[in-house]
Amino acid sequence: MYYNDNTVIYLDGKFVKANQASTDLYSQTLHYGYGVFEGIRAYATENGTQVFKSYEHFERLKRSAELIQIPFAYDVQALVDATDELLRRNKLTDAYVRPLVFCDPNMTLARPNNVSIMICAWEWGAYLGDKQLRLMVSSYCRPHPRSIKIEAKVCGHYVNSILATNEAKDKGYDEALLLDSDGFLAEGPGANLFFEKDGVLFTPQLGNILPGITRATVLEIAEELEMEVQQGLFKPNELFEADSAFYCGTAAEVIGIASVDETVFPKAWKDSLGKKLQDAYSKRVRETSNVLSKN
Repeated sequence: MYYNDNTVIYLDGKFVKANQASTDLYSQTLHYGYGVFEGIRAYATENGTQVFKSYEHFERLKRSAELIQIPFAYDVQALVDATDELLRRNKLTDAYVRPLVFCDPNMTLARPNNVSIMICAWEWGAYLGDKQLRLMVSSYCRPHPRSIKIEAKVCGHYVNSILATNEAKDKGYDEALLLDSDGFLAEGPGANLFFEKDGVLFTPQLGNILPGITRATVLEIAEELEMEVQQGLFKPNELFEADSAFYCGTAAEVIGIASVDETVFPKAWKDSLGKKLQDAYSKRVRETSNVLSKN
């Protein structure tokens, strides 16, 4: 589903066939989850392919590596250009792009001497679909920010997300909602949370969540639309009393939430602030100001 015999990936400065690429089974990333990654979206527009906030994503990739002391000697603009070329070579327009920085063979817990970078891409629809979600509050919480670098997008951190997602799906829900270690609302396994009450938007503050690039874009759009947004620490009961809610993330985009546990939000999605932001976000990511050259 992710690649075929003709698929090309970018690996350490070269474009190679995906089915001919290899990695070392003694990689520190494979054994310990010591690596960093990103998720980037490319969109088809009337004038060509638009990669949304590619530079910002690679800057965050660099920052994630630095936070967990993985060497990162790559030029961000060169990675942006390599992504554009990768999409051209694979003839992809609507696509999900996955950069991954992974470490060399190392069975110790010390920092690596050498790292590699891979960028791949494939066609992928909205990760959580297009229907409103039924969530459950997970029994798993987000790691304490003093136990990991919560603001870094690290491979091993996502075991927490996998456990929460599988728990929710096994119980018949679409997705999970995680609290932080102090019992405040945090985020979804792969998306940030917003909720609406009396015409005001609320979202958990930074510190115990991943600082999502889509989250930042939603905040930009909300300001442009003159929506009031409050960032802070919120308990689950404040969400249960909300009028509506939504998740946002690069893979999920903006997706409405129908319910959490057995609480159904009373406001129709079509009438919510989230719907207005969903429409505006969809338009924003398909703007043609940064369309790739057709050459």
